[in-house]
Amino acid sequence: MSIHPTSSVHPTALVDDGATLGKNTKIWHFCHIMSGTIIGEDCSLGQNVFTANKVTLGNNVKVQNNVSIYEGVTCQDDVFLGPSMVFTNVINPRSHVSRKHEYKPTLVKRGASIGANATIVCGITLGKYAFVGAGSVVTKDIPDYGLVVGNPARLTGWMSEYGEKLHFSKGKATCTATGDKYSLTQGKVTKE
Repeated sequence: MSIHPTSSVHPTALVDDGATLGKNTKIWHFCHIMSGTIIGEDCSLGQNVFTANKVTLGNNVKVQNNVSIYEGVTCQDDVFLGPSMVFTNVINPRSHVSRKHEYKPTLVKRGASIGANATIVCGITLGKYAFVGAGSVVTKDIPDYGLVVGNPARLTGWMSEYGEKLHFSKGKATCTATGDKYSLTQGKVTKE
């Protein structure tokens, strides 16, 4: 176990040998961090969070209460995981069939936000600064800056890095909060 001296772990949390916690990371009540989990700097894991082996969280990742992060999930820097959202790691689970060799990796790119009670089906990529609405069931890749909602989740718009909905006109949009400019070309958004 490698816990940076500036990190804090609540006495009720369990951090297994072999886990790594970066500086200024906070692990709250009743969490279980399994061996092989790597958590970066300035992260916060709320009450009752579970991270499996081979989970990687970048820097400044915020994980709200009751989130399960299963083996094969990688979250880059500045990711937000809302309360009670969940990842999966097997497409077709059966209690009587061991499928640990079939785990599929899931990548959540920098700055993405996943709303409360959302489900992320394994084997997909959530683009940078993507936004998943509360309760959505994500079954396929989400493009950078994409806003998805529903079951199954569908693309309904675009979000700025700041978290404001972008309104495109002639392929151009401006974040109302920051003034940052964005372009939409052939179904892809880029920040100018």
